[in-house]
Amino acid sequence: MFIYNVKVNGGKLFKLFFTAVVVFIVCILCFVTLQVFSGASKESEQSASGCIPQSSVSQISTNNYTNVLKAVHDDIDSYVGLKINFTGYIYRLSDFKDSQFVLARDMFISSDFQTVVVGFLCECATVKNFEDYTWVEITGEITKGEYHGDMPIVKIIEMKQTDKPNEEYVYPPDESYIPTSGLI
Repeated sequence: MFIYNVKVNGGKLFKLFFTAVVVFIVCILCFVTLQVFSGASKESEQSASGCIPQSSVSQISTNNYTNVLKAVHDDIDSYVGLKINFTGYIYRLSDFKDSQFVLARDMFISSDFQTVVVGFLCECATVKNFEDYTWVEITGEITKGEYHGDMPIVKIIEMKQTDKPNEEYVYPPDESYIPTSGLI
């Protein structure tokens, strides 16, 4: 029968444990730092391209229409290059070029159902083929242009006539809405 007498030095054991914990923490910090910096570089690449890959098209609905419209008008540069799809009617003003129109919606402004026309200024050579107040669905790209000052202008990629939607009216932007250039 063998009996081993093991003498444990508490000071050396503590130093060994403490060193292992410090090495583990340093490894975790290095990993996190690497993830933060690689994520930041990817995010800055996305910011340069409008925060959404250029191949994707953002669908604008009746519910978010005026929030998106307000956000784009407030910060045009963040949305340049973004492709959008939405429905509205053709509305022209007398000082527009032949290729310009507003893809419009009527927005309620009071409880007694008074409305105003709101929408994106658009440019399309084939808009001459459509009469005023014709409902169309468009896909286009937001650009920065000039119309009585800086203005977002949607360059039409595709436009087709459509039926009037069930929800043809829109509401003012939410008071709680905080515009972000990341997502529409």
